[in-house]
Amino acid sequence: MKKLLTLSLAGAACLAAAAMPAAAQQKTLTISWWGFNGEKLDQYVVKPFQEKCGCELVFETGNNADRLNKIKIRSGEGVDVAYFTDAYSQIGIKDGVFQTVDRAKLPNLSGIYEIAQAPQGDYGPAYTIGRVGVIYDSAKVKAPVSSWSDLWKEEFKGQLSLPGITTTAGPMMVMIAGAHAGVDAFVDGDGAFKAIEELKPNVVKNYNTGSELVNLFSTGEISAAVAQDFTLAQIQAAVPTAVWADLTDGAVATLNTVNIPKGSTNVDLAHEFINFILDPALQQTLAENGVDAPVVTSVKLTPEQARQWTYGADMIASLKRVDYEKMNEAKSGWIDRWNEVFGM
Repeated sequence: MKKLLTLSLAGAACLAAAAMPAAAQQKTLTISWWGFNGEKLDQYVVKPFQEKCGCELVFETGNNADRLNKIKIRSGEGVDVAYFTDAYSQIGIKDGVFQTVDRAKLPNLSGIYEIAQAPQGDYGPAYTIGRVGVIYDSAKVKAPVSSWSDLWKEEFKGQLSLPGITTTAGPMMVMIAGAHAGVDAFVDGDGAFKAIEELKPNVVKNYNTGSELVNLFSTGEISAAVAQDFTLAQIQAAVPTAVWADLTDGAVATLNTVNIPKGSTNVDLAHEFINFILDPALQQTLAENGVDAPVVTSVKLTPEQARQWTYGADMIASLKRVDYEKMNEAKSGWIDRWNEVFGM
């Protein structure tokens, strides 16, 4: 459902709209996004951009799959800017939902990490970077986890949790298992799933939500898990001895992208918005206030501020990339095979 972003400031928003000139009230930019961190985004992104453009921002909220499906049903119409994880934006690109961006209208692109500038070709950039890696309880694990292959150690028998295969990180586990077995999972699925079967004795449970993972750590049911980095702070709040593994073979990058659907009626304003969220000062503010990891190379954070983020040139250079064209093609078969292994 399309709705105005009201958050906790509905009355103030209405007064602001009433104060705008009639022409400005007609000018709206419709954005499809998740809707979390609402109050902070209203403070740092929505209000400043509305003031800058003299326009009104309208929002569609929901998860990746539901929002993308709505845009596809409307043949890319009804939305001007769309936030998606890279797995879903790749589906949108394949299905012809998004238009290419005009990089001449995005001058702030030159100041962001190369990995974020054109992660899926001529389409939209990434505005934040995350990673999938290993979190473990340093008080229970004998030696630091330093490689993905450490997950297959006898020490983790009955002590490991993996993300469910339908989560963002789940299919990445098949790639990782393939690498452990010395094969390309997209070419040799049998080899990858043989390694998954070998890992099964170590797995207590496949989790599907961050809160479920936090509970597994806090109750002592697990000592290690494959997870996205945004869960680390929550886990450490429950288990202070939990740490992020420094993997010599690299964590896996997750990129949140922003695109312009083909049916956008405000293409120039959409470009202006995308350029706005890549502004160095804004990215600094969002990172400092716990909203998003920065992609702007000039952002400087203290160790404490940086602790929760995928941050810094060295860390970002070490990340593994996912070929989502291949991933999305393989995912259906992988889901079936995964469920056979884990009896779901």
